[in-house]
Amino acid sequence: MRVLPWLGGAAALAASLSAHAAETPSVEELWKLVQQQQEQIEALQAELQNTRTTVAQTEQQVQLTEQKVAQSQELIEATEEAVLDLAETPSNASWAEDTYVGGYGELHYNAGDKDEIDFHRFVLFFNHEFSDRLRFNSELEVEHALAGDGKPGEVEIEQAFIEYDINSQLRAKGGIFLIPTGILNEVHEPNTFYGVERNPVENRIIPSTWWEAGAALTGEFGDGFGWDAAVHSGLATNLGANYAIRSGRQKVAEATAKDAAFTARIKYTGIPGLRLSASFQHQQDVTQSADPTAGSARLFETHAVWSSGGFGLRALYARWDLDGAGPEAMGADVQDGFYIEPSYKLSPNLGFFARYNEWDNKAGDSADSQWRQADIGVNYWPHANVVLKADYQFQDGPGDNDGDDRVNLGIGYQF
Repeated sequence: MRVLPWLGGAAALAASLSAHAAETPSVEELWKLVQQQQEQIEALQAELQNTRTTVAQTEQQVQLTEQKVAQSQELIEATEEAVLDLAETPSNASWAEDTYVGGYGELHYNAGDKDEIDFHRFVLFFNHEFSDRLRFNSELEVEHALAGDGKPGEVEIEQAFIEYDINSQLRAKGGIFLIPTGILNEVHEPNTFYGVERNPVENRIIPSTWWEAGAALTGEFGDGFGWDAAVHSGLATNLGANYAIRSGRQKVAEATAKDAAFTARIKYTGIPGLRLSASFQHQQDVTQSADPTAGSARLFETHAVWSSGGFGLRALYARWDLDGAGPEAMGADVQDGFYIEPSYKLSPNLGFFARYNEWDNKAGDSADSQWRQADIGVNYWPHANVVLKADYQFQDGPGDNDGDDRVNLGIGYQF
């Protein structure tokens, strides 16, 4: 009974070994298997090499791309700088946008001792803004319509200067500019004042229009106070002209510059509608050292301008004092004048005025040499920058000189 189980186990073991022997591959099969695995390894190695090559190419491509990106960034930065430089450099379009062209003119008809029609002034402004703080201003004028040898007119540069804003309360300028004195000398467009002709006091005593070459400062104290100070070329009058101030204007045309002049002005505009001003000028030799009998000259001028509603008032006084025996002998050592001008506007388009003027270019110890003139007239503005004028002047000269009583008609404009 015990032998039978042992025999059963042996039979099972034998069967298991027989089955295992039947599954074991032959040598040829093993060789084929090895060859297949070798082929797979070689394929994997080839694939690995291809992958490495691809990675190397990708890295090279990445480097090239990085170089192109860097070059593009440099190009972008250079383009930005060029754009900024271009924005700061005026182009033709910006030049036009920053340049202003304007002007004014006036036609006069006078009927009195001499009947005459004259296009008195044709003026063009050429102004340019280099920046918010730096600018150029100029004024080119043709007087009496026709200029040249033997002709009545002149071509003149009244202004040509560079102006720079040092700060919000201080400006500097250099070149040819209008002298800061009087009411009309700096602002004389025809639509800004009454009367066809400019008043005789600011013509003979100031003498408007008066420009010189030099340098000037303009500033503000605050509370409505302002000031000007200038050093510039001076007058050059002489005995042959009776030391008349107006004859001494050299107009910066090969002007003798042995003796400079100095002008200072203080002004007040702190009350709406009111302008007050006083100016002083000194010149060491008013003949530019050409006359040993003449010497220094001093101008004092003050004026007031007031407007309230339709009512307006202008008043001005100016006086020259000339040193030296020459001016004293001619009675020209003191030259002065004043005027007062009330006006009233019935509307923005229509206004009336009256003006009384006295002036004397041969005062001092001479006999009566006073000139007197009264004007009454009307201005009509069809547009704020266009004016039609009509007035009548009554004039009395010194001694038996009855002066020139006449009718004046005018057309003026500015733009």
